[in-house]
Amino acid sequence: MSPTASPTTTPEGAERTPAATPAPAAPRRPGVGALLAGGGGLVVLAVVLVVVGAWHLTQGTSGVGLGDLLRAAVGAEPADRAGEGGVPVSAIFSASRLPRLLAGIAVGFALGAAGAVLQSISRNALASPDTLAVTAGSYLAIVAVAAFGLAVPIWASGAVAFAGGLAAAGLVLAISGGAGTSTTRLVLAGSAVALALQAATSALLILFEVQTTGLFAWGSGSLAQLNLDASLRAIPVIAGVLVVMLLISRRLDILGLGDDAASSLGIPVRRTRVLGILGAVLLTAIAVTVAGPVGFVGLGAPVLARLLAVLLPALHRHVLLVPASGLLGALVVITADALLRGIAGAEAAAKIPTGIATSLLGAIIMIVLARRLRDSGPAKEPPQARTPPRSGRRALVIGVIVLAALAGAALVGLLAGSLWLRTGDVLLWIQHAAPAPVRFALDERLPRTTAAIVGGASLALAGSVVQSTVRNPLAEPGILGITAGAGLGAVLAIGAGGAGGASRPVMVGAAIVGGLVTFAVIYLLAWRRGIRPERLVLVGIGMGFALSSLSTFLLLWQNPWDTPRLLTWLSGTTYGRSLVDVAIVAIALVLIAPFVLSRSRELDLLALDEDSPRILGVRLEHTRLAVIACAAVLASVSVIAVGTIGFVGLVAPHLARALVGARHVRSVPVAMLLGALLVSIADTIGRTLIAPAQVPAGLVVAIIGAPYFVWLLWRSRA
Repeated sequence: MSPTASPTTTPEGAERTPAATPAPAAPRRPGVGALLAGGGGLVVLAVVLVVVGAWHLTQGTSGVGLGDLLRAAVGAEPADRAGEGGVPVSAIFSASRLPRLLAGIAVGFALGAAGAVLQSISRNALASPDTLAVTAGSYLAIVAVAAFGLAVPIWASGAVAFAGGLAAAGLVLAISGGAGTSTTRLVLAGSAVALALQAATSALLILFEVQTTGLFAWGSGSLAQLNLDASLRAIPVIAGVLVVMLLISRRLDILGLGDDAASSLGIPVRRTRVLGILGAVLLTAIAVTVAGPVGFVGLGAPVLARLLAVLLPALHRHVLLVPASGLLGALVVITADALLRGIAGAEAAAKIPTGIATSLLGAIIMIVLARRLRDSGPAKEPPQARTPPRSGRRALVIGVIVLAALAGAALVGLLAGSLWLRTGDVLLWIQHAAPAPVRFALDERLPRTTAAIVGGASLALAGSVVQSTVRNPLAEPGILGITAGAGLGAVLAIGAGGAGGASRPVMVGAAIVGGLVTFAVIYLLAWRRGIRPERLVLVGIGMGFALSSLSTFLLLWQNPWDTPRLLTWLSGTTYGRSLVDVAIVAIALVLIAPFVLSRSRELDLLALDEDSPRILGVRLEHTRLAVIACAAVLASVSVIAVGTIGFVGLVAPHLARALVGARHVRSVPVAMLLGALLVSIADTIGRTLIAPAQVPAGLVVAIIGAPYFVWLLWRSRA
């Protein structure tokens, strides 16, 4: 039989031969009936949006209702009828209600359409302006302009946001291996880059508190508007980008077949992808300019649109999918804002950015999708894949060198600060003969220096365990949401009784409980006939987003005037630590480190694949649960010493493997020393760089760790 006559599959299910594979066919154009049904679906969505918009208009801090607004709209407003404070109803409508509604519609439509395009060109259901760091890049650019007092015209603020978002998206796509890379790798790269950008943004918000007043709440997505100007400037840009996306909608349809198939059908793949990314980033930048980073609308709206496509198959075509995602995005934003004000009341809801509600919704959608995805992208390359074997003598020498460097960093940490000391001052302090200024300085610096050491070591040990068990050198406790849960627990304690005094033990306990509960929930959500490492990573990222949104909500709800102090603590700092705090973390480290080292052989096998441990008699799930639980405990307890600090658990283990090899009996102790060294140096820099003002150690670590992380991603890209 000739190859062209052979059947599609053999009885055993073998794939057909290459000669039998026909050329790819372009997707059929939907029939007239299907198009009419899809268009009818768009009309229904528009009608629902109008109805919800009318409900939205009835809400506000004044007592003006829908009937009053309708009479004012037709010029039948009674002469004696006015809103709160004697303001005419027409003024309330034009200056408050309508600007907020139009802002919500414009922002939601832009983000929904942007998410649909990003998901299509990457063929990735978890791609969105948030997971690709576009939103974080746009937000950082706007905050930087405000912090440094740069004079930018109002019309140019969108260009600033566009430049920041485009740079962030380009970085994520470049270092992750391109738009077609695996789901886990793309989302992990985007989340980590977003973490670095958010750290830089937090640093600007803290250091330039006066210049950036109000941008923290706005940074969670706020629809509060002074007038219609921002929305009226945004609508033409959104319409223009939508027209371009509709013009290339046929290309986007064919791009779903794959790059090779699309090229064979005459589609300029690279040009189409670049055009789509530029359009999506521009839409996101416009949305950020109008209302700040409204989270996860770009993820949830396209997912809802594709669910509707089950009933209306024509919605799979981008000529309908993009506007449908836009309408659903607008509907999500307006509904979330209306529900928020309906439940909490207009006065209370004014303090809560709408983006917090949409972020919670998006995080839930991300977790649901992660549970359904089958992806093993980065797991095919374990952490030690590119690490050559190292000798035991080399490991010993490097360990001694790093230990000496840590001792030197600790000494510098004691001497450095707004008041520089000498080693003789330390000796006098030990002998209880130091002057009062020296005694005061060292009494404060010793707990901070030791807290940095034990906190950094704990995070590095936790990162080593996490990277090995999920077989991903880009994972760490912060990205997996564990530290976000610990931070949420601490924020709850702060809201209950303040950060100091008698509430300190409560805050410590709440942080530990929060981290452990978060780990338990993540593990249960990721369990599906066992734990797949990539699913655990994605569920953890989604949980981290959700818990961070809740922390922001509580900060703004409880005491918005205290935001800079609490933001400093959440950014990772050793300020105000005591030797009791250090002792708690040190005890946990002393108990857990020997247990982890005793499981070095099992960790070596876990880092290889799923089958090798079982073949060699390792109880895979039992061992994985035990060691990850240890990592969760360490990550949670470390919050006591250094707050919610990131990148230590990412950078230190990878650097240790590069120096001493992948065997955990060697890499884990060196990683702990490197983590302690990194946080110790960061804490000293943060205390002395702009003394007497201070930069949180977590932000310094992010500034140090982000370039290394970018290099790591670039080096390991497919």
